[in-house]
Amino acid sequence: GDTAGCTFCHTSPEERCSTCHQRHQFNPAAARKSEQCKTCHWGKDHRDWEAYDISIHGTVYQVNKWDPTQFDMSKKLADADYVGPTCQYCHMRGGHHNVQRLSTVYTSMGMSNADRGAPLWKEKRDTWASVCDDCHSPRFARENLQAMDEACKDAGLKYTETLKVAENLMLDGMGEPMPKDLAPDWSGQH
Repeated sequence: GDTAGCTFCHTSPEERCSTCHQRHQFNPAAARKSEQCKTCHWGKDHRDWEAYDISIHGTVYQVNKWDPTQFDMSKKLADADYVGPTCQYCHMRGGHHNVQRLSTVYTSMGMSNADRGAPLWKEKRDTWASVCDDCHSPRFARENLQAMDEACKDAGLKYTETLKVAENLMLDGMGEPMPKDLAPDWSGQH
């Protein structure tokens, strides 16, 4: 399963039209739907779909996607006036096909990289905030970036603490936390 999850996307050229525009139904309206991104951006290595799907933006999309007055997928992205953002609306702003150009600062919806102060990060953060500004106030986007920075820093500290506990257990000869003769059975009982 792990190998299949990687090879499904990474053994073929990723920049093909049929990656987003279904090969058997080359329809721009279908390519504008968030589910199209789910093909590659889901699962344990790319949790972007799950993060979007349970977010307020994903909920708005799921509830309203069948209503063409709320999500008119026949309109070009440059002319879109959706009730909430799709993946494409933010990452392909204005219909630009370079998804990386407007990628977020954080991978996996905020789990990897906090602001490190480099000019590159400032530029990416300003671009990220400008996309949010389409619907939210500039203050809203900046406060969310700051909150994600703090969450990443806290997560980093917890990760370091956890590794230290595991290292100490190994040093104390407790690397195997559950002796084989006491391992629980399928129902969790001993």
